[in-house]
Amino acid sequence: MGRVYATPEQLATYTGTPTPEGVERLLARASEDVDAALLTAVYSVDDDGDPTDPAVADALAAAVCAQVEYQTAMGDDGTGAAGAWDSVSIGPVALSGRTSGPPSASGVDLAPRAHRALRTAGLLPGVIW
Repeated sequence: MGRVYATPEQLATYTGTPTPEGVERLLARASEDVDAALLTAVYSVDDDGDPTDPAVADALAAAVCAQVEYQTAMGDDGTGAAGAWDSVSIGPVALSGRTSGPPSASGVDLAPRAHRALRTAGLLPGVIW
């Protein structure tokens, strides 16, 4: 298993809800997704490969939390198997069918908020700082 960029406590704070069952596995899988999205990103790391800039560490944690939140909302258990839905009702909102967006360069279905956290931090592929 690779690096895990967020803790269960950070996830609970980010979502404002208790952590889901299997939170450690979900965070690990979401961290793998973030790593895949950052394949060519350049940022300073320590001897363990962890980011040294607190802003980068915060962005990675936020992206992982957003990814877990997104996957949980999609009914995914972190495996990627539940990437499509037929019908969803949440209060007065009802959704049916789903069209997939274009695949990202990394091949990962990255949550929009995770993408935004990484983009804002200047970490997306091709961005060098």
